[in-house]
Amino acid sequence: QVQLVESGGGLVQAGGSLRLSCAASGRTFIRYAMGWFRQAPGKEREFVAGISWSGGSTNYADSVKGRFTISRDNAKNTVYLQVNSLKPEDTAVYYCAADRASQPPMRAEGYNYWGQGTQVTVSS
Repeated sequence: QVQLVESGGGLVQAGGSLRLSCAASGRTFIRYAMGWFRQAPGKEREFVAGISWSGGSTNYADSVKGRFTISRDNAKNTVYLQVNSLKPEDTAVYYCAADRASQPPMRAEGYNYWGQGTQVTVSS
C-alpha cells in the first residue's frame, strides 16, 4: 500500500515556474515507477511525465517536453515535477501516481495508487 500526497501547486503568471512535490508513504517507494498526470475541467486526465524506479529513465508528453522535468529522491520518498515556462493551457489539477513496476506507464489505467491532486492555475 502506498499513500501519495501532492503539494506545491498555486496561482502563477504565464511564463512562471512551480515545483510540485509528491510525498509517498511506505518503505518500498523505490520499487515503484512514478507518474504525473493532469486534468483540466471538462477534459480527461492526461499523462504529463513518468520516471522509472531508479530515476534513470523518464518520459514526457509532447506538450511539456523542454518545459517540465520529473525527478525523484528515493531517500526522501519524494517525486518532483519542475514546471517552467507555464502557459494558461497548463492550468489543471496535477496528480501523482505510483505503479509497482520498473518503468512508468503512460496510461492512467496502468497506475495502482493516486494522490489527491494539487491545483495549478496559470493566468495570462
